[in-house]
Amino acid sequence: MAYARLLLFLFFTFSSSAGALTAGKSLAFHEAPQFYNSPSCPPPLPPSSAAACSPDAAVHVAMTLDVAYLRGSVAAIFSILYHSSCPESIQFHFLASSAISFLNSTISSSFPFLSFQIYPFDESRVSGLISTSIREALDRPLNYARSYLARILPDCVRRVVYLDSDLVLVDDIAGLASTPLPDNTALAAPEYCNANFTSYFTPTFWSNPALSMTFEGRTPCYFNTGVMVMDLERWREGGYTERIEEWMELQKRMRIYELGSLPPFLLVFAGRIAAVDHRWNQHGLGGDNFRGLCRDLHPGPVSLLHWSGKGKPWVRIDASRPCPLDALWAPYDLLRAPFSIDDN
Repeated sequence: MAYARLLLFLFFTFSSSAGALTAGKSLAFHEAPQFYNSPSCPPPLPPSSAAACSPDAAVHVAMTLDVAYLRGSVAAIFSILYHSSCPESIQFHFLASSAISFLNSTISSSFPFLSFQIYPFDESRVSGLISTSIREALDRPLNYARSYLARILPDCVRRVVYLDSDLVLVDDIAGLASTPLPDNTALAAPEYCNANFTSYFTPTFWSNPALSMTFEGRTPCYFNTGVMVMDLERWREGGYTERIEEWMELQKRMRIYELGSLPPFLLVFAGRIAAVDHRWNQHGLGGDNFRGLCRDLHPGPVSLLHWSGKGKPWVRIDASRPCPLDALWAPYDLLRAPFSIDDN
């Protein structure tokens, strides 16, 4: 019996994911200080879901939440509030597929004055459409939730800033949220037209005229889907979720790309987005998708630091192998650092 109990203990211990370990550690998050609006801001939002459609929301922010990346999400939220001129007027919309009660209590305790709502994301919406990619983490169904924001968020939420969990802002998010969107444009993001666009699709795609002609009449450039300004009303009108799903269905039948949720966005939107200044997505700080080596900042000003790629700053810091730029993320880590941020 003792042996059986030991096996049972080991089973439950090791079958719980690494995210469960993070969940235990997350109980040690520091409580963020309260942030106050500047005099020119709209009235503060109540710290509840009642504000989801409030006309007083200056900025709507959408993010995914899960246990494995919760430490990064908390740092991102803290950085947004810290640098905002109207922090009490930001409405957060979180999508989560599991542990919703735990996530809700953690966010509430870490940010007692935050106006937010968590929306359940049913992974079955997309799990049958996902094809394996070059890195397992890219295949998580929640990675694809950004494609469904227009279906999940209330119709009254028209414009939203979507942000990944592995980034921090060092500037007022209002500057990003106010990006002009020309008529019939549903999405804005920093474009990188010097990137080798052909590398995001397989030779099968480019050798098939019916597929490669997808980009005829537009100048497609790479953009990172971890930082986007989205007009959800235009998204719904354009049926963009359905268009993304169509490409994912084709990918299941013939391999036309290798990189998770990004290529379907490029297929639908590349060459059809409003450009955002590069300062709003200094991406790639996590290194490539295989080794996650250290990287430097791109030339130019910085408003947002993004650890896209395999290497995450909290993992490297805990392993005592940080990259130099991870020191820029660490002050926002509410698990360790109680507000040692220097604005100078």
